[in-house]
Amino acid sequence: MISFGMGGARRAVAVVAVFALLASGAAMAGAQPWQLNMPPGVTSISQRIHGVHMLALWICVFIGVIVYGAMIYAMFKFRKSRGAVAAKWSHNTMLEAIWTTIPILILIAMAWPATKLLIDMANVENSEMTIKVTGYQWKWRYEYVDYFGKATPVNFISTLDEQSNRVRQTGSGLDPHSVKEGNENVYLLNVDKPLVLPVGVKVRFVITADDVIHSWWVPELGWKQDAIPGIINDNWTRIDTAGTYRGQCAELCGRDHGFMPIVVKAIPKAEFEQWLATQQAASSASKTAQAAPAAALPATQG
Repeated sequence: MISFGMGGARRAVAVVAVFALLASGAAMAGAQPWQLNMPPGVTSISQRIHGVHMLALWICVFIGVIVYGAMIYAMFKFRKSRGAVAAKWSHNTMLEAIWTTIPILILIAMAWPATKLLIDMANVENSEMTIKVTGYQWKWRYEYVDYFGKATPVNFISTLDEQSNRVRQTGSGLDPHSVKEGNENVYLLNVDKPLVLPVGVKVRFVITADDVIHSWWVPELGWKQDAIPGIINDNWTRIDTAGTYRGQCAELCGRDHGFMPIVVKAIPKAEFEQWLATQQAASSASKTAQAAPAAALPATQG
């Protein structure tokens, strides 16, 4: 007979409590060291995904406790050494009806919110802003297509930041733990130009690739979307909380797959509009400067 003792029982309770805390994830918006559960995220969709996930998890935990509890109880209570004699019966119609009906009800309870969530995730209608994302080996291009119905000719390439790129080189001798932003280690997680988005605005993403299949993934947004050459996929988000959210390419896309991170910087709407105006002005000035030398060239004689 197995005996845990009082110390063992206390340790078991502590372990269960820790796992329950990690599983809840309620206090954590982003992934933390040793976190076992998915983050709730910073969008309504990501939080609903987390809710459906937790519903399924606790249903499975409940079923596991009932099934394994009954099994362990039967193993000890009705073991042969205590003189238990196995019952002889073929089936029980009522029990079979119960254990067929209950799983069906459980599946319906899980499928209803999940199906509604999938429908809402695919609904990009009434978007207030459109961003085109193009994956390359091994970087991302972001094009601000429109903002509240107005064209916004701003686009740029976002690639691994210079410090991480320098540290990652073979034989660099540099310490990856030295790559920090504030107190956060951002080695291989930072970029030279983040994707800047406004808080509280529904943003539609149209996602594709120019060479091979990539996958655009920021866990706190609650979804990832494949970027496939020749195909346009779309998705949407509305970020509720200002902050910096990091992700990575989630599709093995070649030699430097591990070196094409994603950084989304969400800022208040007014601040975003100022940033966007500055980017548009810089883009216009750059185009004017490029056009000036061409206009100054003399016409060729026929």
